[in-house]
Amino acid sequence: MIVHTVAITQPTFLSWAGWFDLAAQVELVILLDDVAFAKRSWQQRNRLRTPEGLVYCTVPVRSAGRREQLILDTELVSAEFVDTLTRTVSTYYARAPYFSRYFTEFCAVLRDSAATGKLVTLNCGLIDWLAAKLGINTPRIRSSDLAVEGKRGARLANLCGHVGAKRYVSPAGAEEYLLEDRGAFDERGIEVDLQVYEHPVYRQCFEPFMPYASVLDLLLNEGDAAGEILRTGRRPPRGLGR
Repeated sequence: MIVHTVAITQPTFLSWAGWFDLAAQVELVILLDDVAFAKRSWQQRNRLRTPEGLVYCTVPVRSAGRREQLILDTELVSAEFVDTLTRTVSTYYARAPYFSRYFTEFCAVLRDSAATGKLVTLNCGLIDWLAAKLGINTPRIRSSDLAVEGKRGARLANLCGHVGAKRYVSPAGAEEYLLEDRGAFDERGIEVDLQVYEHPVYRQCFEPFMPYASVLDLLLNEGDAAGEILRTGRRPPRGLGR
């Protein structure tokens, strides 16, 4: 596979709108699943809108004595959290306009994706389902399938080079270390841009509007319009250090 523009990002749990907009503006997403698992990160939790505000939903994983484990090796404690999460979603989103359309299917995808006992399979299964509902068909592959070596920015540059990409669009939060490792991209003639995303406002079950919930919040409240609304937050990307 040869592409021009690529994004490389971790397979996060019930990802937010900006994650999917990043995926929508490139030709290929490389899911960085062979890096260290970080407890209490977006890898295992995200937020839902409740009457009390944004509340974390966390996937219990096995981490005791596994400090060096990778995302792809991280195991779920059990599948019991599935019932807890579905009850939570039902409690807070039963009044959402599109709850009845998506809830049963969401529960089935959640249960099936958790059945392997692996966090990465759970997250990727939810990403696949949410992307389809949002109308985002960008191909996604896992970095663990590419056998590309390197550390930090050099590894990202090597992954870009592996698929022939000449432009890398990165989440803005990576800017500091990308500036330090910029030479790895320059050596390969790869342009680096940073995503700029301003969270759109949409209807929620509770007021006032609160941004940065899982994109599931957007889907259950806006249905078919969710993908279009998501894209309204996109702004022109900026170069490193600009």
